[in-house]
Amino acid sequence: MGNTFKTALLLTSLTLLLMFIGQHFGGESGMMLALVFAIVMNFGAYFFSDKIALATYRAQPVTREQLPRAYEIVERLTQKIGLPMPKIYVIPTESPNAFATGRNPKHASVAVTHGILGLLNDEELEGVLAHELGHVGNRDILISSVAATIAGAITMLARFGMFFGGSRDRRDGGIGGLLMLILAPIAAAMIQMAVSRSREYQADATGAHYTGNPYALASALQKLDAYSRRVPMQASPSTAHLFIIQPLLGMNFGNLFSTHPPTAKRIERLTGRPAEFTQ
Repeated sequence: MGNTFKTALLLTSLTLLLMFIGQHFGGESGMMLALVFAIVMNFGAYFFSDKIALATYRAQPVTREQLPRAYEIVERLTQKIGLPMPKIYVIPTESPNAFATGRNPKHASVAVTHGILGLLNDEELEGVLAHELGHVGNRDILISSVAATIAGAITMLARFGMFFGGSRDRRDGGIGGLLMLILAPIAAAMIQMAVSRSREYQADATGAHYTGNPYALASALQKLDAYSRRVPMQASPSTAHLFIIQPLLGMNFGNLFSTHPPTAKRIERLTGRPAEFTQ
């Protein structure tokens, strides 16, 4: 309940920030326009975010015959927990990672990279796939996609308002608009990251519950953290939150703008003792 309330509060904060920017640049009409803008973008995120994510990383659908190892694990887990069987995809990269996408359990897809299949043993792979099914079961994908979409809308609206709308009060419009252009996207990014991090912890716990083996997921996370640094995966900021381990975004500001909690903390929560490495 606490995690759900926190997520709802953060999503509300994002929407209010978006409306505040609209009001700053366009008054009452700007605020309403921003709200309509958010609704339209969320509609697009609801129906198309999964297709966009899969296409972005050139994920290819695979059959049971092509990837029996993953199929058997996912089939066993979905039958155990009562979820529909998702579509399985493989991403052609040696960087080890995985993500789930789809607006609800009936329209879910799970994608694994080629690299993760070679890196993890069966128990570790089961832990990762259970984590992804945890996202599906918790409906995290939709929540995170909405958060990413609103955060993106805030950034776009701030830029649009600064360069085309200005402020109603021209005397402070320049400095006010400049502050809005800089601070609004930062605030939006921080809220979006907070949403994403809270959902990652929850999916770890849910995945461990599904398998009854938190140590397998902890071992997988440790391997993934180490190997993804050696073979980093390039990702777009709008989809980085989907992956089980944060991909490379070309910049590093510590944990402030991280879409994922530190791997060491995730392992500590899973096993109840400090991880053997530091993030």
